[in-house]
Amino acid sequence: MIKKILGLILIASSALAVDVYFFLNKPLGVESEEIYNFKPGTSVAALARDLEKKNIISNRMYFSLWARVTGSARKLKAGEYLISPDLSTLQLFTLMQKGKVRLYSLTLIEGLTFKQMMQLVNKSPYLTHYLTDLTDSQIMQKIGYAGEHPEGRFFPDTYRFPKDMSDIDLLKKAYEEMQQRLDKSWQQRDANLPLKSAYEVLILASIVEKESAIAEERSRIAGVFINRLRKGMRLQTDPTVIYGIGDKYKGDIRFKHLRTDTPYNTYTRKGLPPTPIAMPGQGALDAVSRPDSTEYIYFVAMSDKSGRHIFSKTLKEHEQAVDVHQRKRKKKK
Repeated sequence: MIKKILGLILIASSALAVDVYFFLNKPLGVESEEIYNFKPGTSVAALARDLEKKNIISNRMYFSLWARVTGSARKLKAGEYLISPDLSTLQLFTLMQKGKVRLYSLTLIEGLTFKQMMQLVNKSPYLTHYLTDLTDSQIMQKIGYAGEHPEGRFFPDTYRFPKDMSDIDLLKKAYEEMQQRLDKSWQQRDANLPLKSAYEVLILASIVEKESAIAEERSRIAGVFINRLRKGMRLQTDPTVIYGIGDKYKGDIRFKHLRTDTPYNTYTRKGLPPTPIAMPGQGALDAVSRPDSTEYIYFVAMSDKSGRHIFSKTLKEHEQAVDVHQRKRKKKK
């Protein structure tokens, strides 16, 4: 009798094993690709019920059983998953264990101010927002860097993240990326630069970023500013003046703006402004830490709208270039 019972148990167990095997390896019950959102805090039992309810899996009991037998019940990671018709239940388990969730992206562009960057962050529908309507100082406190000025502190790049990641975590990632790259640039800088700290590299790199539309000119423009700092000359760069004007700037810089003193007016004040004026990219950081060795101390934008500049060694040469590319052009308008 015992042998018969054991035999029946063995047959039933074998049948169950075969049934579970086919359950795990057959394609999921979807006709086309779809997104499934596995919400944080959802238990395996609740997950299995929801998957069965949506006809993604055929047996919630087998799903829960496999999760517990394999010890994966606590290893499944929440997030959005792309489910396709050729995906099996076992492969779905693997995706959820490895946390291979659907990623979204946000691109922070070189040359943006912190205000412009936050406008992009706040508009993302895929982030969870905790920083909206906070002041700059409150934002820096929230991300763990209280007391620091936010301008230029975040590296411009395309960041990929799972849905509902917090804007705090995104900013932390961008901040840490900039810090790592800035530290490397500071360690690899040329000797005898007239810059006292990595933060001064960041400040000057932000200016170079705003002044250079052509990548190949960045190191030369950086070399001009380095020469000016060495000679004790004012940097006389319009982007810093515009930054100092702030929201009052209406798109046209005038002579009165160059004469109006602010902490960022490099026509009225010597040296670097107190903070960066935008987010510099890697090219600008490299240009400042290893600038061209040049005798140029002036440059002016060419009138052909190419973004290129004419570089000059003397004030006389510079004035001639300004006459050709700026003053005469303005007279023709």
